[in-house]
Amino acid sequence: MARKTVTAYNRVQAARDSHRPMGGYYIGRMVDNFVELHGDRRYGDDAAIVSGIGFINDKPVTVIAMERGATIEERMKRHFGCPTPEGYRKALRLMKEAEKFRRPVICFIGSSGAYCGIDAEERGQGEAIAENLFEMMGLKTPIISVIVGEGGSGGALALGVGDTVVMLENSIYSVISPEGCASILWKDSSKAPEAANALRLTSRDLYGFGVIDKVIDEQDRNAEEICTELKNFILSEIAEKELMTTEELLAQRYEKFRKIGA
Repeated sequence: MARKTVTAYNRVQAARDSHRPMGGYYIGRMVDNFVELHGDRRYGDDAAIVSGIGFINDKPVTVIAMERGATIEERMKRHFGCPTPEGYRKALRLMKEAEKFRRPVICFIGSSGAYCGIDAEERGQGEAIAENLFEMMGLKTPIISVIVGEGGSGGALALGVGDTVVMLENSIYSVISPEGCASILWKDSSKAPEAANALRLTSRDLYGFGVIDKVIDEQDRNAEEICTELKNFILSEIAEKELMTTEELLAQRYEKFRKIGA
């Protein structure tokens, strides 16, 4: 069967679909005996980041997922999936714990960006994101990052420094939204479809650039089928990375990001 032709902005709309499964869905179907851990040990807990420990096919892992919620009340509680500094610091706390106990880290990314309230800026939003980028680059355990929906700006990149970066076919990954880009370049947010084409933010574009390592097809497949393929791929990547020495793992991660844009 011939593949349907879709535009970059169609992908944007699909990534934002209110019924699209987010991080919590994949935790529920991939991770056994999941125990959620809360708080950043500095200020509070951020419901936009769901993090904890569990097992994937008897393999102990640390899981960090962005979650927007299902009902309007839950989405307000979770800031519509836009993490605050506490969320990023909680994520980093769990990553450092994973490093200590030699557990692989699995990150599920799906957010339009970091929470942009003034209170988040007062508590160091930019510093929290920057610290995650710095620490993840040197984390001495495998990191698999999966973009399952909208991967927006530094808010998404803060969990995106992975040894393997995967995108679902209809997810996007970009420094800015198409509407924001169009408003800056053309002073007209209605030109968002043109901006989406120019940004090259789709999974196929980014795979071609070497920014990501794998695209999980979604066309004519249900969420369960997608989840099964993703789970098997994650397990295979973990097995491959665990054959490396720590020095080899970190060197490969460094080279992966150094060559982007070359």
